[in-house]
Amino acid sequence: MDIEQKQAEHIDYFVKQASNLKGSALSTVIVEATSHPSLFAFSEIIAVPNVLELEGTENGASLDLLRMFAYGTWSEYKSAASRLSQLVPDQVLKLKQLTVLTLAETNKVLPYDLLMQELDVTNVRELEDFLINDCMYVGIVRGKLDQLRRCFEVQFAAGRDLRPGQLGSMIQTLANWLSTSENLLVSIQEKIKWADTMSEVDKKHKKEVDERVEEVKKTLSLKADIEFRGHEEIFSEHGGVMDFEEDRSSRPKRRRHPIG
Repeated sequence: MDIEQKQAEHIDYFVKQASNLKGSALSTVIVEATSHPSLFAFSEIIAVPNVLELEGTENGASLDLLRMFAYGTWSEYKSAASRLSQLVPDQVLKLKQLTVLTLAETNKVLPYDLLMQELDVTNVRELEDFLINDCMYVGIVRGKLDQLRRCFEVQFAAGRDLRPGQLGSMIQTLANWLSTSENLLVSIQEKIKWADTMSEVDKKHKKEVDERVEEVKKTLSLKADIEFRGHEEIFSEHGGVMDFEEDRSSRPKRRRHPIG
């Protein structure tokens, strides 16, 4: 079962749980959801009316915490920790995993120094163990650890929840990409058309050259034939003279006899 299908099942479960609870009971569900080892998307849970009703109540910190897991990072949590509930170890791990996903959104080469700073990791061995065991094996990222360059090369990273206002920016980005793709397609089609035109020109030129070559061949052949026949006639005439002279020289001479 791939990570997307697992996500859908877990989200559906927690959405149903949140829909049937209110007040402080929702805080327990939120802790459970943000601690779940296979759940990395929370916007659907935030959208549940019962959860949104926590805003401005004594349990409002639970909603803020859920939003932190949907859109925030470990360093952002530390900055706001005074107004949020303290995290259990599973939540700390989850928020650090989500932090890696956020960093991978904008940079496919993540320096070790940046990762150690953002994750509060003190050494490379601990960082690499975290990336291998808690990120790659879980399936949320794929990549290559480059110890020589001290960086993590990201090949794949699961997407996080869209932040408020981010959808419009993403739609604009996709629209720009679509426009660029359409312009590129037009350019490619024009080049194909030009290539086809040049191909036809080349074919026409080749045909004309071939026809001209054939004409020259025929002309040369005809000229050669005429010259050959001319030489043959001359040779025949000379042959007749020689035969005639040969006949004269071979005719027996008449001798005169004395008259007795």
